[in-house]
Amino acid sequence: MSDADRVDDREREGESAGRSDTASSEASTTRERAGTSLSERLAERLPSRGSDGDRENPFTRRVNPLISNRPWTVVLVFLLVTGVFIAGAGMGGGEQEAGADQFADDTDEAEAFESIQDDFGHTGHDDGGATAQLFFEDERNVLSQPNLLRMLEFQDEVETRDGLRVESTTSPASLVAEQLDPEAQTPEEQYRAVERAPQRQLEDAIAEADEVAGLPVSTDFTQSSAQADVAQIAITYDTAPMSETNDHADLQFETVEIANDIEGFDTDENVVIFGDAIIEEETLQLLGDTSIVVFPAAMILILFFLLVAYRDPIDLGLGLVALLMTMIWTFGFMGFANIPFSDSLIVVFPLLLAVGIDFGIHIINRYREERATGTPIGESMSITASQLSTAFLIVTLTTVFSFAANLVSSMDGLRHFGIVAAAGMIFTFLIFGLFLPAGKVGFDRLREGTRFPQFGTTPLGRENSRLGAILPVGVRIARVAPAIFLVTMLIFGGAAAAYGTGVDTEFDEEAFFPEEERLEQYEHLPGPLAPGEYTFMTVLDYLEEDFDQGMESTITIYIDDGELRSDTALRDIERALENPPEEFETDGRQADAESILSVIERHAAEDPEFDAVVTRYDSNGDGTPDRDVDAVYDELFDSEASDEASQWLTTDRGATQIEITVDVDAEQDDAVLAAQQTADELPMDATATGQLVIFESVIDETTDASINSLAIAFLLTAIFLVLTYWWLEGRAIYGVLNLVPVLLTVAFLAGSMRYFDIPLSPINAPILSVSIGLGVDYTVHFMHRFVDEFEDRQDVHEALLVTVRGTGGALTGSMLTTVCGLGVLYAALIPLIMEFGLLLALGVFYACITSILVLPSVIVVWDRLESTDRLPTMASWR
Repeated sequence: MSDADRVDDREREGESAGRSDTASSEASTTRERAGTSLSERLAERLPSRGSDGDRENPFTRRVNPLISNRPWTVVLVFLLVTGVFIAGAGMGGGEQEAGADQFADDTDEAEAFESIQDDFGHTGHDDGGATAQLFFEDERNVLSQPNLLRMLEFQDEVETRDGLRVESTTSPASLVAEQLDPEAQTPEEQYRAVERAPQRQLEDAIAEADEVAGLPVSTDFTQSSAQADVAQIAITYDTAPMSETNDHADLQFETVEIANDIEGFDTDENVVIFGDAIIEEETLQLLGDTSIVVFPAAMILILFFLLVAYRDPIDLGLGLVALLMTMIWTFGFMGFANIPFSDSLIVVFPLLLAVGIDFGIHIINRYREERATGTPIGESMSITASQLSTAFLIVTLTTVFSFAANLVSSMDGLRHFGIVAAAGMIFTFLIFGLFLPAGKVGFDRLREGTRFPQFGTTPLGRENSRLGAILPVGVRIARVAPAIFLVTMLIFGGAAAAYGTGVDTEFDEEAFFPEEERLEQYEHLPGPLAPGEYTFMTVLDYLEEDFDQGMESTITIYIDDGELRSDTALRDIERALENPPEEFETDGRQADAESILSVIERHAAEDPEFDAVVTRYDSNGDGTPDRDVDAVYDELFDSEASDEASQWLTTDRGATQIEITVDVDAEQDDAVLAAQQTADELPMDATATGQLVIFESVIDETTDASINSLAIAFLLTAIFLVLTYWWLEGRAIYGVLNLVPVLLTVAFLAGSMRYFDIPLSPINAPILSVSIGLGVDYTVHFMHRFVDEFEDRQDVHEALLVTVRGTGGALTGSMLTTVCGLGVLYAALIPLIMEFGLLLALGVFYACITSILVLPSVIVVWDRLESTDRLPTMASWR
């Protein structure tokens, strides 16, 4: 007979003996139960710690009588509190937030960008003046005479439409018309100028317009051909300061309708309008389109697996009501705390569902184990609550630590995530620790002695079930080769963690936009499930393919220095733009940039008198004033170019900005680094800013926040577990053993991020610290049950076998429900949420697997080391 066969024989003999002993014990208990009180019977079922007295914690001692004796009172109180939170949810938590701005508003770079907006009067939400761009495509030639007339007809319609509040428009057609007839000022006059121009004159005017102003057309344009595929029309609206984004969107959507009325314009074929308000509306629409598909699918899957786990309509209903109450309480808290709903908070609710599902299945499964022995309803729930409430409390507090660790972040989005998730976790503990047990007791007593049919009453993972045959795999490994298996897993974990250190980081506006393939998949869904219309993918294609630009195509250098009035200031700016790095677009040897120098050069070319001023104060004749530049500024601000000059230089000459065009193929981090180097090389106080720089700063802060929150969460969790097990069990080592599967979960998750090419972003940044909470959720349940069984049996392997078949069944049911139900987030339209769904499912899976497979070997190795005196004896840990 082989060694493996002998091990299996011994295991079967041990299990048979254990069942025989259990049967004898149950028979004896049944005979004696009638003559003992509930407290005496609980004392028999709940082993003590010697002189420390009853192992029930103060919370359990207070709530057990309420759950057993007044269950409907508990249920009523929770329903009344739910009503209060419904009112809070109705209050709302402020304006809904979506897109990149929700994370970028709190950075130093964003504040610098706001200063630019204030200094130079850029149009925006605070100052009024919304803008939009219309892209018009015609592969034959967008600059043909009929197309130029279409553009001018559109401009005339939007500028004269009552209520649309269009302040100005600019198009290739209007620029060409200015060359044909400088006196033509309105779109109607320009229409007539283009209409009567012969073809040769029109082609000359197109070339001249490009030479003077630069035509806003695609990069396939050449002056000699006078042809292009795509044209861009700029539209500026006269909107009030601090006006609502919805108002801007309404104006832009009305502009879309006008475009459709122009012959040859079709927003389904060759025209798309792009504006910040439309993009913001579409980003919010993404949340709605994702929710209407993903959340029902998640609920269907969760319902299916809960039905399999509970196998009883009453238990299923109680579990679903408890989950719903958790969501209501959390939304209500957000309303009372005035926390707005945002992309970063979407992930909170799947996490709460995961923990709630776990708690619910554990309560029902453990209760059924007691009822299977013939224990009365109230006593069974008291035993269940006494054993599980401590585990629930440990899980809750450690998970709160892992969530609250995000409060160290400087970004409001991550801080709000930490606050809401921590509050939701406390609500989950209260609802599943009090409401669900009370409801279960109340309904079971109602149907006891009635003809109401009994459905599934057996616990998951029982010995003669298929699951019960699979679950002890980790226990069998721990019996045969625990040290080898543990060392192997630690090596794999270390390799995964090392591999995961190379995970990429990414954050920009495009990270919120879905892939075209995913949108096409959604379009095949029926009726109300089909997504709305989205323009940002088309706009992005135009910008990248036809205009060699990205969604954010410029970087700004902000100079705030009194030395701008010095004689060398303009020459310093010019030198900074010479021989630019490859990340910048170039115009000869100079970076393609706009600055106060650009305004001076253009106005000098148009105004001979100002050109003479520039020449007078230019000592070397290169066109850049280098003497008494204040006099040049004075002349510039007194000229017709004063409005344009004020966009680049403050009237007190104390601040200016340089806007540099970024190469479309440049990586975001490389472009930002090049801008920072350019700013550092300037002898004045200069700062690189703009959306690209802001996004890169968000990446840096996200990386720092994720590392800090992970370290804080692990440290707090380790201290809490050690102290808790020392206080409850007199065994601080139990807290240390709990951490091994948790560390493996974090390591495997970090490695998976890199393997699946999931970059670190503000949405998934909390996942590593959250994975500590997920890991503790599973290990604490396993360890706490093992401690109970070990104190009864004093045999490690037997205690592990009972634990894995009891608690292991609940853990597996919870894992399958969570992974399959919440992993459906991977079907979301928004890539960041899709990636978080995958990470959440993997985190739960790793937490469950390491608890069931690895923790038994950790316990056995510790027991062997302790028994051979390599570690302090059990008594020394008390």
